[in-house]
Amino acid sequence: MSAQASKESSSMKTLAKDTAIYGLSSIVGRFLNYLLVPLYTHCMPETSGEYGVSTNMYAYVALTLVILTFGMETTIFRFANKEGEKPDTVFSTSFAVVFVLSALFLTGIFLFAEPLSAALGYADHPSYLLMMATVVFLDAIQALPFSYLRFQKRPIKFATLKMLFIVLNIGLNCFYFLWLGKTEVYYIFLINLMCTGGITVFFLPEWFRIRWHVDFGLLRRMISYSWPLLILGIAGILNQTFDKMAFPLIYGKADAQQQLGIYGACVKIAMVMAMITQAFRYAYEPLVFSIAKDKDSKQTYALGMKYFLIFTLLAFLCVMGYMDLLQHIIGPGYRTGLRVVPIVMAAEIMMGIYFNLSFWYKLIDKTIWGAWFSLAGCAVLVAVNLLFIPQYGYMACAWGGVAGYGTAMVLSYLTGQWKNPIRYPMKDMLVYVLLTAFFFLLMQSLPDTWPTWQRLGINTLLILLFAAHIVYHDLPLKHLPFVGKYFR
Repeated sequence: MSAQASKESSSMKTLAKDTAIYGLSSIVGRFLNYLLVPLYTHCMPETSGEYGVSTNMYAYVALTLVILTFGMETTIFRFANKEGEKPDTVFSTSFAVVFVLSALFLTGIFLFAEPLSAALGYADHPSYLLMMATVVFLDAIQALPFSYLRFQKRPIKFATLKMLFIVLNIGLNCFYFLWLGKTEVYYIFLINLMCTGGITVFFLPEWFRIRWHVDFGLLRRMISYSWPLLILGIAGILNQTFDKMAFPLIYGKADAQQQLGIYGACVKIAMVMAMITQAFRYAYEPLVFSIAKDKDSKQTYALGMKYFLIFTLLAFLCVMGYMDLLQHIIGPGYRTGLRVVPIVMAAEIMMGIYFNLSFWYKLIDKTIWGAWFSLAGCAVLVAVNLLFIPQYGYMACAWGGVAGYGTAMVLSYLTGQWKNPIRYPMKDMLVYVLLTAFFFLLMQSLPDTWPTWQRLGINTLLILLFAAHIVYHDLPLKHLPFVGKYFR
């Protein structure tokens, strides 16, 4: 094996190992969180609209968190890997920005809680806003310590804290909803506040070990780098949350919260794709910046894109192939919205591809390009939602995501090939996309009148055929440890 091939193999093995560890906290953790979806959708019937309130409020939370972190999660990796910069100073300088912004936000919410609650449609429940604002504050000041753990290549502690949050969250939800018989969305917010506060305590030792120093010269350079990332982040999160924030305002019918609850519950099934993307991002982002100076780095980026697409397409087929089982995650009254699942998953795959494409401008410090791409995608998504939600309801939300992410993805690819070209294996990737589409259409063509076991059996065979294609063409068994010797 050549030195170049050996280096690429080592990078991919590191990426795979770290993705697996981060995935333990992301994929396994969110899978456990799936247990909360049937809990909520059975305890809170769709007609109550309570789950719609949760979907709506968490959309605002996600947007606010992006604003308060100010793009500093990625900025840490860029500057901590630069020669002459002290990682502790980079962390403490960026943390100061986030802490000040978050403290001002929390103060403003507490001062104007009642009028803000009324504007959001929760005039009778200002406690919702107060609790979730506190959660956002705590999440924001946790975000950079979590990023610093990734920079320090400490995935075990990262995963442990993420899993601890999940365990606490599930335990308290079971206690309140099953043992005490609570059925109000208020308790979802209260439990989140309790768990987030508990995790914050575990970062106190980290904060005491840091050599705190705010470098104002560094701060100016970091803000110059991060503000386009902030615009990118806002546009990106709007792509994910605008429909859930705007739906009650645009839909214009009395059952808006009910319909939003149905959409939000079904989207949870599609979020397996977001889990994979997030786990990949946690591992891939530090790797990308650490190998940026290597002459073979672009080849590594191309391989990373290819394997990301392969395994997200496999996940897509698995979810769609076992939908007869997965539909039981949500209550029967919510299952009318299951048709959005493949559409939302396709949008999530496009978002993941866009994330992979984003490194060309991050590595040359031209993050303004990301802002433009994300704003263009966001504009398309907003337009689709505004135009079509009144007529098509939440189906317009699902297709708006495809349109928005697709726009950003295409623009980033075309501009990247002009500004900082990377030779992606487009032919191989297209084969996987077409194969996935073919198998998906076969799955969808199976009659609903067939027994469930028969449909599952055929879908399983199709998934195994897809996996066999992966093994034969891109994951030769002879290269795997232990089992490889049996295939040489």
